[in-house]
Amino acid sequence: MKRRRLTVIVIAAVFSVAGSLMWAFWPKQTVLTFGMMAGSYWDVPNGNCYRIIDQTIQRFEKTHPGVHVKYTSGILKRDYSEWLSEQMLLGQTPDVFMVQPNDFNTFSSIGALKSLNSLIAADKTVRPSMYYTASYDAGQYQNTQYALPYESVPVMMFVNKTLLQQSGIPLPNNNWTWDDFYRICKQVTRDTNGNGHPDQFGYYGYTWEEAAYANGVSLFNADGTACHINDSRVVSAVQFMKDLSALSGNTAPTSREFDLGQVAFRPFLFSDYRTYKPYPWSIKKYTGFDWDCIKMPSGPSGGNVSELNTLLMGISAKTRHGRLAWDFLKMLTADTTTQQQIFQYSQGVSVLKQVTESAQTRALLTENELDGQGINTDTLDEIMKSAVTAPKFRKYDGAIQLADSRVNTLISSGQEIEPALSTLRLDILNYLEQ
Repeated sequence: MKRRRLTVIVIAAVFSVAGSLMWAFWPKQTVLTFGMMAGSYWDVPNGNCYRIIDQTIQRFEKTHPGVHVKYTSGILKRDYSEWLSEQMLLGQTPDVFMVQPNDFNTFSSIGALKSLNSLIAADKTVRPSMYYTASYDAGQYQNTQYALPYESVPVMMFVNKTLLQQSGIPLPNNNWTWDDFYRICKQVTRDTNGNGHPDQFGYYGYTWEEAAYANGVSLFNADGTACHINDSRVVSAVQFMKDLSALSGNTAPTSREFDLGQVAFRPFLFSDYRTYKPYPWSIKKYTGFDWDCIKMPSGPSGGNVSELNTLLMGISAKTRHGRLAWDFLKMLTADTTTQQQIFQYSQGVSVLKQVTESAQTRALLTENELDGQGINTDTLDEIMKSAVTAPKFRKYDGAIQLADSRVNTLISSGQEIEPALSTLRLDILNYLEQ
């Protein structure tokens, strides 16, 4: 009896020690958190918002045993910035998270984002040359790379082909200029119902900032210490906008006139082209006229350039899983499989030149087109390579709002442009120095 009792005690002790050893050496699961928004950042219908992320997570977890990537679903774009800010205040910032363009300057300036400079320098699989320059530069703040680009969308010029054909005007080519733009707008702007006011217009939504980009000038330097809003190229851009506005007697069309087919041109995001050009969304929008998209018109001192909008991905400065966060960030932004899915399941453009230039992308952009013609990938590649991005400094948003308000007033008034822009420059510099 004593021997049996001793045997039981020994067995129990063995199992206890074995259990302790197993617990000590059993691989523990690491949770990597990811912050993302639901739907499309570009405000177009998207039923596949989780597909790219879920498939990327599956591949990442397969190559990183013991790691689980967790995210909160259902956060809409309009709520995402507030949600992310709350997580930061609670000390629960996701290890890796989407960074909206409007948030990037703030998050970089307050130290919420981890610098990626040393990680990029030490990693041979990530090279700045892989990316389109404007896409990559969107993640820089004061010469430091705080984020990598995930998806970009350039601005293109929407053309109402039906309206142009009715006026006997051929579709402009991709090398068209301000002169071409003005001439066509002048031809199509008219009063068709005889009430004394124009009801057919040349353009809707084209801005003086887009004109400045097209004329080869940036309004600020990279760190916001200089303002070039009184540059002669900006003066020309504002004068061009005054001339365009005068064609309709300063009567501006609304989006309704555009939707009804009464406007020839409108700048549009490439995401709108990808959404509303193919069937069935093409049937639900702009059904009364045929349309297409081309490059933006060039100014005399610039080129056919577009502003680029880029959704970024960054790493929390407080992450405890720096190596894993970097590996996951790379799989989202530098992996060709993930980036190819941008063209399959989203409406933007891959930030990797290799992917956008691929034969697979060419096929995806031409399928399901009503007229059998999709945007040429060579044209898209040219647009991406020549695109520009807004400067990145802390007070940029406030400075551009001040400029926009004053310049728009200047366009519709009789003020002289040069002295007004010189005064505006001083006011902006004063704001930046506060």
